Parts: sequence; structure tokens; C-alpha cells
Amino acid sequence: MFTVSDCFDCCVLDVDLARSAASPLKLVSRFPNHPDIATLHDNFVHASETFRDYKYLGTRIREDGTIGEYKWTTYGEAATARSAIGSGLVAHGITKGSCIGLYFINRPEWIIVDHACSAYSYISVPLYDTLGPDAVKYIVNHSSAEAIFCVPQTMHILLSFLSEMPSVRLIVVVGGLDELLPSFPLATGVKVVSFSKLIAQGSNDRHPFRPPKPDDVATICYTSGTTGTPKGAVLSHGNLIANVAGGSFEIMFYPSDVYISYLPLAHIYERCNQILLAYYGGSVGFYQGDNLKLLDDMAELKPTIFCSVPRLYNRVYDGVMNAVKSSGGLKERLFNAAFNAKRQALLKGKNASPMWDRLVFNKIKNKLGGRVRFMVSGASPLSPDVMDFLKVCFGCSVMEGYGMTESSCVITCMNEHDVLSGHVGAPNAACEVKLVDVPEMNYTSDDEPYPRGEICVRGPIVFQGYYKDEVQTREVVDEEGWLHTGDIGLWAPGGRLKIIDRKKNIFKLAQGEYIAPEKIENVYVKSKFVAQCFVYGDSFNSSLVAIVCVDPDMLKAFAAKDGIKFESLEQVCNDPRARTAVLADMDAIGKEAQLRGFEFARSITLITEPFTMENGLLTPTFKVKRPQAKAYFAKAIENMYEEVSASESSSRKLL
Repeated sequence: MFTVSDCFDCCVLDVDLARSAASPLKLVSRFPNHPDIATLHDNFVHASETFRDYKYLGTRIREDGTIGEYKWTTYGEAATARSAIGSGLVAHGITKGSCIGLYFINRPEWIIVDHACSAYSYISVPLYDTLGPDAVKYIVNHSSAEAIFCVPQTMHILLSFLSEMPSVRLIVVVGGLDELLPSFPLATGVKVVSFSKLIAQGSNDRHPFRPPKPDDVATICYTSGTTGTPKGAVLSHGNLIANVAGGSFEIMFYPSDVYISYLPLAHIYERCNQILLAYYGGSVGFYQGDNLKLLDDMAELKPTIFCSVPRLYNRVYDGVMNAVKSSGGLKERLFNAAFNAKRQALLKGKNASPMWDRLVFNKIKNKLGGRVRFMVSGASPLSPDVMDFLKVCFGCSVMEGYGMTESSCVITCMNEHDVLSGHVGAPNAACEVKLVDVPEMNYTSDDEPYPRGEICVRGPIVFQGYYKDEVQTREVVDEEGWLHTGDIGLWAPGGRLKIIDRKKNIFKLAQGEYIAPEKIENVYVKSKFVAQCFVYGDSFNSSLVAIVCVDPDMLKAFAAKDGIKFESLEQVCNDPRARTAVLADMDAIGKEAQLRGFEFARSITLITEPFTMENGLLTPTFKVKRPQAKAYFAKAIENMYEEVSASESSSRKLL
């Protein structure tokens, strides 16, 4: 019935459908070695009993706000604290099944509160600090949250619109001093207490656990999206346990492992990392809260596991490669020789000479603490060049995964022994994957040499739906239980899945050609001049234009080489010579990637201001907010189309 391919971990049921070879006959929903773990509460009970005296949660931030060495809370201490917090919430009358908001960035208290929610059948609702007050207010009201955990900074934001959140009964301030906290008249029904006071109250008034069932809701993760109000993805305990249990076939952690937590806990990627780490008894060290100080935190922590997103890996790659190029001479030749020798050995599945690490790569390894044995990339595609760079320079396993909030995280993941880059591996053992034809984009299962189509996933990892939104739920989950991801994939040799396009956000040009701008943007960011890119087009125009946020170092180097005098980088951006050079480089990259003629940008605008969450142009998962970007750059877009029109008019006159 099944035909096992030559991939490490993919089993093909038919031309369209694939499962993991690790469990081809049955989709995994529990850990094979611990089938009794059915909920997040069960998972932490297992962890706290098995690894009671092991280091669990560490932070460098002292009570007075200064930074020191990492101080640790054990699994047993975290278990005691979670019981106290849950008991405190019960004592304050927070009803079973209520939503509990978490409104602060990564720190040990976030994890402990989440464990308390699981133990007492509350639903945790992450509140993004980057979403802005309006979105936070919307999420609190939409979920009818009864309690919110925050820090002093976010408390002041909450208090500014507290009267507009009628469901809130309790605000718990982490790091707040009781004497500095505001109090409200009894008539308001709202209490504000410190985290330490809640723990003290719960410790003096213990309540038994109220364990959830596998189908009970564990969390509602609101995805910011690129348009409209946030959507709440409802994930059950069974969803999350199935996902990490399936992932455990590919990823093995150990109690000796140390993990640096800096990816937002509001995102499913980091949440599932934490669930898996607790299962294996690993230690979690938290960053200070400042990405610019992350390398300093890693030097102190010396993690063995590093999970990140392509944006940071690209920065590491660019930093090292630019340093190599600027060093020139013998150092550059030595790096290139070492890199090529080690890469060839890796591609053949062999170990390169340790001499190269001693001469070249150990200095690079030390940038991340020197002990990283395992790297994971997710959230968006990682360039094969960057993946190979990471494998060579850090001498560790590097895996790329693919997933989404609605699938409880991982849909597919590479095998750590796979030497090929540029794909996202085979299905998680907890799901099955198929490709569905998208005829309007010319993607079908009959495509040669490989089947192509929209990636659809089914199994115990698929979410329960969008909270209070049956219409949008039915748009993404069909009657047979298939979650339609909106991503376009192909089955590469060996049953490896490769992401090649995006179904959503497509639009038509005036001549009827479909455009997937994200695919084009992913090509253009490979230009040395391009840090970020927003490609725009519509049905009123026959060509594309692009807003390009420049790499400042590359543009300055070009200006110096071309003799362009400037007082500011903005001045260079406005120089026609710079625009011509950048567009020429983008065209070359586009040709190399085999973009079709209508997929090339005809005109560009160079800017220095990055797309960020703060200026409203990026989602928390670093995707461009297209409607907002269109409005933000409306004048520039208008000017570019006028330029294109004038150019076409001039060409017609010449003819």
C-alpha cells in the first residue's frame, strides 16, 4: 500500500499524499515513550517529577534591574510556583476555562504562568507588546479575558483603556512593587496585585489542580495577519502535544542541553520549543529583552541549542562575509579554502579536517557562545547558501522546518543528517500532507518534473478553528479536515517538500498575469543592495514597481567607488546613478532566478527607513503588511508609475 521513497523520513501514500516514514500507518498524537502525556499539564508533571532538581529557567536580570550571571530556577521550584499562581487565580474567583492574558516579553514568569494555566484549566492568551494598544484591547475583549499578567510598563498601557475592557477582573504585575500599584474602588470590580503577592496568596490558600482534557483549549494565539483585526487560532492541549510528539521523531534534546529564549513567546514557534524542552528536561536561559545584546547573553549562557529566523541568520552571514571580503589578501584566501574544503566534506557526508576549525571557524563559533550543537530555522524560507554557511562555520546540525500557528507549529522538518539544502523536509509524524492543484497559477499534480500545488495538511495538529469566526475557519479548513495553508510547494526528489510560492496576496496585472509578490521579494533581497523590499502592482498597470530599503554599507561603498559626493544616505538614494545601479543588480538577480518578464520591477524607489513593526509595515512574524505599505508609500508608487508611463511614451515616440 505504501511506497517508501529514498528520503530519510518521507513515505508516499500516492502521487499527492505523504506521511512520515517514521509512522506511515498511523498519525502520531502522543509521545511514543510516554503515551500517558495527553496534555500540557501532563507534560510538565512528567518534567517536574523526572527532572525535579535540574536547572530549568534562568535569567541575568537581578531584582534591582542590573545584569549579572545567570541565576536558575529548578523544575521543582517552577512546579511549586505554578501551583501557587493557579491557586491564587482560583482564590480571586477566576472561573475555570477563563482566558488569561500574558502581556510581556520572554521571562521565566511567562512560562510559569502558562504552566499554571494548564494545571488549572485556564486558557492562556499571549498579548503582543508590538501590536499596539488597539489590538491588545481588541484581543482582551474578543477573548473575554478575566485576568492579565503584565509588567509595570504594559500595566500603564492597560490602565489607559481599562474601562473599555469590561471582562477584566484581575491585573497581576510582574516585577511591580505593591506600594506603587494603583487601587480601584470596589465598584469597578478590578483588582491590581503584584506577582509576588499572588504567589503568597496562593501559597497560603492551596487549591487542587483542575487538570484539562486533551480536547480542552490550551491557548488562543492571535495572529496579527496583514489585514483586518487579529484572528484567534484556537489550539487544544491535544493539538500541541501531538505536534511536539511528532517532532520528537526528528529532534532529540537532552537534560544537559541549554536553550536561549529570545523568539517571542507570543508565537507558536517558541511555544512549541518550550514544550519540547520541558519534555526532555533542558534548561532555558532568557535574553535581557534587547536583541542588540543577544550575543552578549549567548556568550554568558553558552547555549547548545539555537532556534531563530532567517532574518537573524542572514545578518550573521552578511556580517561574516563582509568581514572576510574587507580583510582581503591571505585571510580571505584562507577562509575561502577552509569553507570550500569543509563544505565539500559535508556534502559527501564526511567529517572535514579539524584543522579548519582551529584556523578559521572556532572564532565564528564563539560568537554564539561556542557550544551550539543544533540550529533550527523557521518562520520564513532560509536561503540554501546561508544554510550551508551555518553548517560549515558552526560545525553543527542545521535544520529548517515549515509550519504555521493553525497547524500548532511544525508541518514538515528536515532530517538532521540530510546534506541537501533548499527544502523543508518531510511531514511531521503527526500529520499527512498533500498538494492541491492551483490552476490559476499553473500549479498542478501533473507538473513536470515534480508535482506542484497548494500545501494542505490534516491530522491531530490542525487547530480547532478561529475563535468566534466560523466563516474564516471554513475558508481554511475544508469538509474533509484539510487545512489549506496558502503556500505553494513541490515534491522534490526523495519526498522532500520545497516551498516555491504563495497563493495568498496574489494579484493580477492589467494584462491578466497573476503575480505573487512575496516570491519576487524573496528573489530581490538576495541583491547586495537590498535589505528589504516591497513589490507592488495592480490591475490598472501592466508592470511592477518596488520600494527598496537599502543596505547602507553597500550603498555607501557604491557611492564612494562611483565618486558620488553625499552628505546623507538619503541623498544617495535620490541619485539616479544609485537607482540605476541597484535596479541593474536586481535585474541580474531576477534573471538568475528565472523570473518571468512581467515579474521584473520596472521602477524602484530607494529608502533608508527599514520596514518595522513600530512603523506599522511589518507583522510580528516579519511579513510585509501590504495594504499598510501601499498607503505608506502611495506617493512614491504614484511617482514610479508616472515614470514608467513616461518611459513607455518615449519609447513609442522613438518607434
